[in-house]
Amino acid sequence: MTAEAAKVRKGRKFDQVVTGARDIFLRDGYEGASVDDIARAAGVSKATLYSYFPDKRLLFLEVATGQCQFQTDEVLSGVDLTRPPREVLPVAARSYMRFVLSPLGQSIFRVCVSETERFPEIGREFFECGPKLVHTYLVSYLQGAATRGEVAIDDLDLAAHQFAQLCKAGLWDKLAFGIQDDYEPAELDRVIDGAVEMFMARYGT
Repeated sequence: MTAEAAKVRKGRKFDQVVTGARDIFLRDGYEGASVDDIARAAGVSKATLYSYFPDKRLLFLEVATGQCQFQTDEVLSGVDLTRPPREVLPVAARSYMRFVLSPLGQSIFRVCVSETERFPEIGREFFECGPKLVHTYLVSYLQGAATRGEVAIDDLDLAAHQFAQLCKAGLWDKLAFGIQDDYEPAELDRVIDGAVEMFMARYGT
């Protein structure tokens, strides 16, 4: 357990607090979310909220890591990992990218970038439960696909990173830099379909 995690106290209303915080962070982002609004949404007093989470940063970290884990579980439950890449990769990529591109996903990224210098544990925790976890599962899936003869990949680690970056092409940058604040589903389909085609053109057998 990290020193930060040790500061968080579990209790009867813990899940209630986290659920309320998630709703407010999703609505207002990290900076715009007030402790008063979070307490109201959770149906608890500010004193109760602070008894579980000494500061808003720790509460946001709990929401962020929980959502990343939930999203990863949802991706895995929605695909049959024994199927070939042209079936699995588009479904998994769409599911995960919808979270990455969502207001909450963008808020998590911005907070990690802005706070990591002062609070490096935020970046580490988010990386471990988000990008690294997804990367690990993708490497494992590609290893299985290679064993079945569906892809030919010498460097699985690099290939997994490449696919993840291809899935962000254009869309992620525009949202991250505030060029646009939303995207059309057709845009995501275009990017994901292109990513799968390029990936399979390189690694498909």
